[in-house]
Amino acid sequence: MGYFWALAEPVGGVAVLTFVFSLALRAPGLGDSFALFYASGFLPFSAFMDLSRKTATAIRFSKSLLYYPRVTFVDALIARIILNSLTQLMIGAIFLACIIPFSRTHIFLNVPVLFWSYVMAISLAVGVGTINCYLFWRFPAWERIWSVITRPLFIGSAIFFTFESVPEGVKGYLWLNPLVHVVGQARDGIYVLYEPSYISQIYVFGISAVLGLLGMLLLWGNSKEILNG
Repeated sequence: MGYFWALAEPVGGVAVLTFVFSLALRAPGLGDSFALFYASGFLPFSAFMDLSRKTATAIRFSKSLLYYPRVTFVDALIARIILNSLTQLMIGAIFLACIIPFSRTHIFLNVPVLFWSYVMAISLAVGVGTINCYLFWRFPAWERIWSVITRPLFIGSAIFFTFESVPEGVKGYLWLNPLVHVVGQARDGIYVLYEPSYISQIYVFGISAVLGLLGMLLLWGNSKEILNG
């Protein structure tokens, strides 16, 4: 049931977006398929949200295993990251394989570019999830605060629109959201004629590395206290 829900959640999300916006708009931001356009944004966004959440709760989820001397918090993090990364890649592949044949848009998948968008999403999720793994333990209230402050990301991550369609005065602020770069990379791999020039992979991987390294240092320095807490 867990894997069924993992697939049903993005299907339901894309279905709702497709139904609502197809009534209000004549055409999506790219191509002719509302479902494919919203899937190209929702899938990498959903992968980030799910993996960052699972990484942040990895130690809590596997705490009973950490009492074994050979098992460390790093093992718990790696296991959680690998399992859920593969799950999200599987969901994306199944979803696109089912939706593309029914799309009227001419599609020529650039698989390496599309795969790289997932690499960006996964690295960002690992960085955010690792620092949150420490913060959730140190400040329990932060978990609820985080769930609240990340809700606007659903609107501000260019899922419903393209970055180019945003007014110039807003683009500078929107560019700072690394998920906008992830979504743009995914659409670059799906739409042949789409050429996003705003994407900065260095920016995404830089944020991921800084947050991940800081999170690992904090977890490592408090590992005994976390285990005994």
